Amino acid sequence: MIIKKTPAEIEKMAAAGAIHARTMQLLAGLVREGVTTRELDEAAETYIRSQGAIPTFKGYRGFPGSICASPNDMVVHGIPGPYRLELGDILSLDIGVTLDGWVSDGACTFAVGPVSPLAEKLLAATEAALFDAVAQARPGNRIGDISSAVQSRVEPEGLAVVRSLIGHGVGREMHEDPQVPNYGEPGRGPLLEPGLVIAIEPMVTTGRHEIITASDGWAIHSQDGSLAAHVEFTVAVTHDGPRILNPWHERADAAA
Repeated sequence: MIIKKTPAEIEKMAAAGAIHARTMQLLAGLVREGVTTRELDEAAETYIRSQGAIPTFKGYRGFPGSICASPNDMVVHGIPGPYRLELGDILSLDIGVTLDGWVSDGACTFAVGPVSPLAEKLLAATEAALFDAVAQARPGNRIGDISSAVQSRVEPEGLAVVRSLIGHGVGREMHEDPQVPNYGEPGRGPLLEPGLVIAIEPMVTTGRHEIITASDGWAIHSQDGSLAAHVEFTVAVTHDGPRILNPWHERADAAA
C-alpha cells in the first residue's frame, strides 16, 4: 500500500534529510587514502546522534553498521570494517537517518584520489542518471518514467543497470511501497501524486547487471567483478514538482 505524506510530514522528513545531507558532506571530507570504512562509520554515527537522530541502518535486520560502505565491485550493503581505502578506489556510502520517527535514505559514490577513466565515466553517468530520474518525479508521471530515465542515461554509455535491486517508498519505514526499478518503460507503473515520497537510487556497473551476495550475507557485488556505483536521494512528489529531501549534492552546506 502506498502511503502518501502530508505537507507537514514531508517537512519532518526534510528535517531528517538535512541531517542526512550534513552527514554525507562530513564523510565526503574524510574519504581519502588510508582511512578505514569503520572510521567513516564511527564518524557518521557520532554526528547523527549528536543531532538528536538515529542511524537507521544500525540493527536493521541485524545489520551491524551505521552506514553501508561498499568499495569498487561492491554494489551495496557493505559492512564497515578494517578495509583501508587506497588511491584509485571508488566507495559508495549509503546512509539512513531517522529523526522523530521519519526516515531519510540516500547514497553517494566517491572517488579516492585520481581514478581510472572508466571509473570517472561510471560516476558521472550514475549521478547524471539520478538527476534525470528525479526530474521525472512530478505529478501525472508514472514510476516507469523514473525507471526509464535511469536506463536511458546509463545503457547508451555502455554501462549496465543492476536490475534485481530497486528503489522504494520511504516514510516512517525505510522500505515502503511502491517499488522503483532502474529500468523499464515510460508511462507504466503507479501514478505519481503529490505526497508520494520515494528513494530513487540508480545502481550501475561497468560490466554486466548480474550480482552475487558475499558470504557475510550482506555485501552485494557485481557478479563479474566490474566496478559499481550507487547514488540515491529521498524525493517528495509535490504540486510544484520533485523536492529532494536530503540534498547531499549541495556541498557548500558542510557539516559543522
